[in-house]
Amino acid sequence: MLYVLGMAHTRNNSPVTGLLLAAGGGRRLGGRPKALLTHHGRPLVEHAVGVLRAGGIERVHVVLGAQAAEVRERAELPGCVLIDNPDWAQGMGTSLRAGLDSLAATDARAVLVSLVDQPGIGARAIERVVASYDDEDSLVTAVYEGVRGHPTLFGRRHWSEIAAGATGDRGARAYLKAHEGEITPVECGDVAQPYDIDIEADLAHLEP
Repeated sequence: MLYVLGMAHTRNNSPVTGLLLAAGGGRRLGGRPKALLTHHGRPLVEHAVGVLRAGGIERVHVVLGAQAAEVRERAELPGCVLIDNPDWAQGMGTSLRAGLDSLAATDARAVLVSLVDQPGIGARAIERVVASYDDEDSLVTAVYEGVRGHPTLFGRRHWSEIAAGATGDRGARAYLKAHEGEITPVECGDVAQPYDIDIEADLAHLEP
């Protein structure tokens, strides 16, 4: 489904801000940045932001990297905070750190992290994970038949430690493993499919 920006149902007082990681260069896709892949006739990054907003998140920070200037030119992302990550080629961890750094000066109580290359995860999964937010201590992950995946919600208390460990391709996995007993798992396998757009064959998941 295509979510049209500006038409999503949002709530202004949500304590949760969305963080969309959209910096990848698509190395295994022939160097095509994932944010600019076409889905429903528009850049995939637009769809991903629309999903967050349709899931109840109004404030969205988007981390860009590969061909960031072209993404800014081609994608319509009204109201989003766009962050350029000059270290994007070093791995997703650098984008997570850049995004969390951008949120530090805001009043957000929690962040919901999603990935641009997972169009099978829609608004219903976002809503479920956000609904499990309690406070700044919250740690919530979507699970698919018991396996952790995205989206993931981090209460503000966890941000600094997660950012400190986010280097290269290392995101929050080690932190989550160390705090496994604090995680609230939210089953989303009945409403979402957590596939990634990584290789040419995966492009079949995208709609023209």
